[in-house]
Amino acid sequence: MNHKVSTACWAGWIRLPAMLLFCLAVALSFQQGEYDLLLKGGYVIDPKNGISGRRDVAISDGTIAAVSESIDASKADRTLDVADLIITPGLIDLHVHMFSTTNIPAAWAGDNSVQPDTNTLRTGITTAVDAGSSGWRNFEFFRHTVIDKERLKTRMLAHINIAGFGMITSITEQTDFNPEEVARLAKKHKDVIVGIKSAHYHGPDWTSVDEAVKAGRLANIPVMVDFGYFLSERPFYELVLKHLRPGDMPTHMFHGAVPWVDESGKLYDYLGQARKRGIKFDVGHGGGSFVFRNAVPAIEQGFYPDSISTDLHQGSATGAMMDMQTTMSKFLAMGMPLDEVIKASTWNPARQIQREELGHLTPGAVADVAAFRMVKRKFRFRDVGNGAIDGNQRLFCELTLREGQVVWDWNSLSGVDYKTLGPEYGFPKGVNQIIRPPH
Repeated sequence: MNHKVSTACWAGWIRLPAMLLFCLAVALSFQQGEYDLLLKGGYVIDPKNGISGRRDVAISDGTIAAVSESIDASKADRTLDVADLIITPGLIDLHVHMFSTTNIPAAWAGDNSVQPDTNTLRTGITTAVDAGSSGWRNFEFFRHTVIDKERLKTRMLAHINIAGFGMITSITEQTDFNPEEVARLAKKHKDVIVGIKSAHYHGPDWTSVDEAVKAGRLANIPVMVDFGYFLSERPFYELVLKHLRPGDMPTHMFHGAVPWVDESGKLYDYLGQARKRGIKFDVGHGGGSFVFRNAVPAIEQGFYPDSISTDLHQGSATGAMMDMQTTMSKFLAMGMPLDEVIKASTWNPARQIQREELGHLTPGAVADVAAFRMVKRKFRFRDVGNGAIDGNQRLFCELTLREGQVVWDWNSLSGVDYKTLGPEYGFPKGVNQIIRPPH
């Protein structure tokens, strides 16, 4: 055989496995879709990107791959028909309490805390921020027992309390302030600590607030203040006009003791002045911190909250607050536009905690998504003083995705007709047959 011909033959045989692998890869590429999941036909509200209309949302590898008026369903491995639903970024609740009672003694739970996942995902919350349940003495214990739990699906972040033991009792929040140590921990745990918390302070001075602001300045993160007790020596308007910095957040903005309207029903000027200073007003509904007497005139006069949050804990979850979707629906009942309600529950809070990678559906962003059904009929909503208003619509979360995975599916949109799954579906891992009894 000619040497050149022989060499060419051997080269062909050597190249054959590579060619086979290439053909196999091409074949597989035709079998797999361009997208893992397609949400088809929903009404998308994405405030960061100015979207409020019908869009398809494609997801690949846990991230948003595309948002368009029409995406070919044949390009997706799986398509969910969400034409009747409102699609939003995953909600961000800036004020929850989740120093879990299941992992630590109840007395250490921090303001009647609840568990993540079971109290978040079902209402569209994919990111929850614990609001100071732990302080600089016990934050790392909180992180170990709750935030870093292996099976936790909710993204857990935290405000660290300026008081050493956080919210073990109201007594612990009156002293034991250490802004240097709080700032050190905030920097050490900057992946999860997004703010400083001052809460429930009884004293006639500003010590708790000022120490928290000092820690916030050292760590370059915002401060959230639960004003606690309203005293003539330290009025609320001085808090937002003098003591807090731009970007800091007074929570419980519609607390009954916050001065909102004058004798004629007009909003006080100091509120607008505070907003111009950059103060961010947070709802923090809770079990005792939200009254329509303040909220309704604020909404009617165009003073919307910067962030809608629940102050979720055992008492508020079983009281008038209930959950995030109910709290959002109250603002719809008061006349706040839907797009503004979604903005205050997604993109605004993301910016307030300096996590601008969250709270939107930009291609490349993490695929945290919520899908709501707007139910239209007569509803009644309560505040913490048993005051009520009527509304004609209410949001209900039907689907929640966390990093592209379905983590809440109220109406089983992701389910498949069991008759199409074959005879062996549903077997436990490692089992592929039924051991039948003898006839």
